[in-house]
Amino acid sequence: MTTRPRLLVASANRGKVAEYGALLEGLDCVLLSLADAGISGDIEESGSTYEENARIKASTCAVGSGLVTLADDSGLEVDALEGEPGIYSARYAGEDATDAERVAYLLHKLEGVPLARRTARFVCVIAIATPDGDVTFCRGECAGLIVQKPRGEKGFGYDPAFFLPELDCTMAELPADVKNRVSHRGRAAVEARKLLRGFIDEGRCR
Repeated sequence: MTTRPRLLVASANRGKVAEYGALLEGLDCVLLSLADAGISGDIEESGSTYEENARIKASTCAVGSGLVTLADDSGLEVDALEGEPGIYSARYAGEDATDAERVAYLLHKLEGVPLARRTARFVCVIAIATPDGDVTFCRGECAGLIVQKPRGEKGFGYDPAFFLPELDCTMAELPADVKNRVSHRGRAAVEARKLLRGFIDEGRCR
């Protein structure tokens, strides 16, 4: 029996892995989580850019698993905070903070800042690494505003605080299919899908 090629998604974030399942739907491969591949423990994100952190995660897991691996690093950049939290988005309110605590901390930092000055963007850089050391990057961005009160129950992370003026709602109020089309991760995944389709056709995913 022929087995389908496998792709490792190097994330312990269940919400993110589920999103990639939808974003890459239709590719002839099986997506594996870190747990599926028997990989445990944290990988230190010691880089100073999204690209460096994504490369570290993807390359480490590709070598450890022997599988083509997708990893991303993403963050929220707020202009009124001089680009914070950026690559530190997941740790902005402390290492063990919940999503709700991160949002609350961000809104506290923006107290008194009018909506017109709360411009921000989500950034996502995807790294796709092979076990033999090749790494390719795909980047996506999504512009918006930071609301004064969180809205919406969908999504994760800073989604309830990120307002999309053209859609008149926050990222956390969007149906999954719409979010996957307009989000930073969705836009980066468009290029990643093309790259991965080539890898599958060439037999580089096994």
